[in-house]
Amino acid sequence: MSAIAAKPGAAAGAFQPVASLIAIFFAIIFIGTAYWLLGSFGCLAVEALIGIIIGAALIAFGVHFVPVGGAPAAMGQSPGIATGVAMLATGAGLAGLFGGAWAAHIGLWVALAGGAIGGGLMMAITCLMVNISYVYGMGIPAASGKVEKDPITGDSQPEYKSQGTEGHGLPFISYVGGVFGGLLGGLGGTLIYIELLNFYNVILLPTSEGTNALAVGLAGIFAIGMFLVIAVLSAYNITGTIEGPHDPKFKRFPRAIVAAICASGICGLVALLVVAIF
Repeated sequence: MSAIAAKPGAAAGAFQPVASLIAIFFAIIFIGTAYWLLGSFGCLAVEALIGIIIGAALIAFGVHFVPVGGAPAAMGQSPGIATGVAMLATGAGLAGLFGGAWAAHIGLWVALAGGAIGGGLMMAITCLMVNISYVYGMGIPAASGKVEKDPITGDSQPEYKSQGTEGHGLPFISYVGGVFGGLLGGLGGTLIYIELLNFYNVILLPTSEGTNALAVGLAGIFAIGMFLVIAVLSAYNITGTIEGPHDPKFKRFPRAIVAAICASGICGLVALLVVAIF
């Protein structure tokens, strides 16, 4: 990733129209391939793959809201949660995915709401405990190093920032961003799971009585796998730490969405073909 960023004349995080068009073209090819290969299930496969791609785009967008401080945050030298982008985003997504999967039998919209609430709740609790640790455990306030005032509350930031740091803790904008990112991650992960589950139920149910449980298991496995792929792609796009929607790195999210569209297209195609063919 550093080699890509080091190219002369290319600004870090710059949107690349040509590469984006190529990625979207490949995604369309994957959708057409699904329709062509799956025969009588072609329309169902196209619907499932489009849902998977939309879910992946939501995940990639949501990851950029999540405040991640990495190792510096553990020492109070950077705002955010002291872990990596992929790990934190995956945790929020899995919490949402479990919530959505639990409600899958009730209906699509209830399941999506359950997934979004699950991911948002996980991030809300995590952000709360992080601030408690910072304030009462390390004795430092929440302060951003990217903005002079909190975009939501208007609270001034520089007075509370320690010298030699980029800020610390989770300012209110970072907290809100984390919760919103969790909502989007849980929503996207649940959408991927539901689309896979619906497809597998149609493919597997006619074969035997026990295939319903198999469909649930396979949909969960592939949904988690795709969430990890998108989370890692987004982490490479962010390259390090991010405070939330007010961070300049947040503007990089279009690249992650394009990458997620292409990656989820091929991953989704494989997930559909593996079950349909075998």
